[in-house]
Amino acid sequence: MSIVTWEPVRPLINPMASARPVLASIAAVIIASVFISVTAQWEIRTGPVPFSLQTLSCLLVGAALGSRLGFAAVALYIMQGIGGLPVFSGGNAGWAYFSAAPSAGYIVGFAVAAYVVGWLAERGWSRHVLLVAAAMVIGNAVIYAVGAARLADFVGWGGVWEFGMRPFLAGDAVKIAIACGLLPGAWKLRGMLFGNSGRPGA
Repeated sequence: MSIVTWEPVRPLINPMASARPVLASIAAVIIASVFISVTAQWEIRTGPVPFSLQTLSCLLVGAALGSRLGFAAVALYIMQGIGGLPVFSGGNAGWAYFSAAPSAGYIVGFAVAAYVVGWLAERGWSRHVLLVAAAMVIGNAVIYAVGAARLADFVGWGGVWEFGMRPFLAGDAVKIAIACGLLPGAWKLRGMLFGNSGRPGA
């Protein structure tokens, strides 16, 4: 018997789950965006694309909050950076940096990946650790795909594997493992905000 149960699409937040669902949603998005901003400051410069913990935080946020709120949290983080707050890796900020950065595609990919991971979580992939890990692997592949499209403008398609994927594979595998380990705590925090089980798709 399959451990995956496909269910009809449901609203991410049940109106009865929280006395103030709108405020709870806003709080969740803000807290998640701050978390992403903090993890972005830990970086190792390995080439045109830095190695940071943003991948971990964005995949975790998607799995914890679901597709729409996860996407909103990463989008808020991106808007903060473009607006001038020093939240991008290395404390960088502003449209001038974002528009010229080889890593800009990866930053956009974080939002897409959070949505994808959240969408899968809402459809039962949150019910087993291996499915959660698989959802995050898919999300990580999305980050690579979106990021590569921008990075190719700087290093050519021939250099995308060398500079934008290969150096990050082992580290991203570790980050996915850590994100899976942190997920129960993130669900608990989400449950505190919304007054439910905390797990999308539960």
